Amino acid sequence: MFTPTIGSNAYTTGNQATPSAAVYSRVEREMATRNTGATKLNASLERDRTKLSALGQLQNALAGFQALVQGLTGNGLSSSATSSAKGVQASAGAKAVAGAYAVDVRQLAQKQVLVSGAQQSASAKIGTGAVAVVKIEFGTTDGAGFNAAAGKSARSLTINSANNTLDGIAAALTAAGIGAQVVKTGAGFALSVSGESGAANSLRISVAGDAAVKNLLSYNPAGGKNLTQVSAAQDALLTVDGKQVKSAANTVGGAIGGVTLELSAKGAAKVVVAQDPEQIAGNVANLVGAYNALNAKLQSLQKGELKSDLALGQVSNALPQVFGGRDNVAALAKAGIAIGKNGDLQLDQAKLKSAIAADPDAVGKLFTNDGKGLADQFAKKVAALSGDGGVLHKEVATVGKEIATLNGKKALLTKALTAQATALVNLYAQQEQAGALPGHTGKSLFDFLA
Repeated sequence: MFTPTIGSNAYTTGNQATPSAAVYSRVEREMATRNTGATKLNASLERDRTKLSALGQLQNALAGFQALVQGLTGNGLSSSATSSAKGVQASAGAKAVAGAYAVDVRQLAQKQVLVSGAQQSASAKIGTGAVAVVKIEFGTTDGAGFNAAAGKSARSLTINSANNTLDGIAAALTAAGIGAQVVKTGAGFALSVSGESGAANSLRISVAGDAAVKNLLSYNPAGGKNLTQVSAAQDALLTVDGKQVKSAANTVGGAIGGVTLELSAKGAAKVVVAQDPEQIAGNVANLVGAYNALNAKLQSLQKGELKSDLALGQVSNALPQVFGGRDNVAALAKAGIAIGKNGDLQLDQAKLKSAIAADPDAVGKLFTNDGKGLADQFAKKVAALSGDGGVLHKEVATVGKEIATLNGKKALLTKALTAQATALVNLYAQQEQAGALPGHTGKSLFDFLA
């Protein structure tokens, strides 16, 4: 609910005497009877937010599955990539080329983390509630200057009496796509703000408006710093066969053709990429496991947050079509793969290994074959469903617009209700001062507005 909170500090009453608790109690009752619009708006917002969250889960599930099947196309099905060091993990993809590569990780990528001064409570009001506009820019810094990144738009958000607490500010930053959370410290509670990893994602935060919010949040690498930097934004730095490589993330693609490196520690490693028919069995098992996990997620969403949803229905119907007709199903059965009643894939490892031993090329072509294999088709199908022109992308955009519209209506209604409640406090305070409040039968403000 977002009915205005009635209290001695919530509204001004001009030069009148401070209203009594009876005045506030009466205004609360009066406003509660006119809360139907607020209730409906809150219900609509909750419904759309739940749906948007579920659509995000669907997007993430499809993205994970797509990444796996794309890696199994081309040479990826029968390629293996191993590393001599735990701090460097390697996985082969479609364009992997056999060979041995010397990798030396000199620096890991990390995000900038900024922490505010401590507050006694995460829910205590900060400042007067006057509007404060917060602007967050992204760029590089050497500690003495700041260069905004080209092509990366700044983010803006508004802090006012509705969200001027640590919890409220964290929620507003998160909604604007900025990492934020309230953390407990020895002195109370603080706001932790973080950007994305990479040297080009350092933050500059400027605040116009309420002074207390400005004192809490503003951070200029070349000037005033009201936030304390806990860690600086930096790139991963490594060499591959002596060639220098820089990456904004610790997941590095392209340094070795067709291979993805996952960095977790500094140091040297030897990465070996090999073509091995025996790798087919492991990769097919990975595909089966990923498909079954995706199928379970689809069924869970169908029973819950996305019941009867159009986008989910299209995804659920489209993926099984990849298995094709009887001939394709029969070929998969010979390779030890059957389709269960609930849509899961059932894998007979012994039968699969026997088929690979007899004809590894034939088994490989079931999954990757110039765009006609199972992994090839899954990659294309998921791209069509979740890409910019796909049904899922369109539905996410539609729900996002609905939420924006509802938030706008909520802000307007909150403002109107607050104004009405303030007027009622003044009206009833005058009646109380005149001795007319007890048993008052005159018209209220809402009667006059009717």
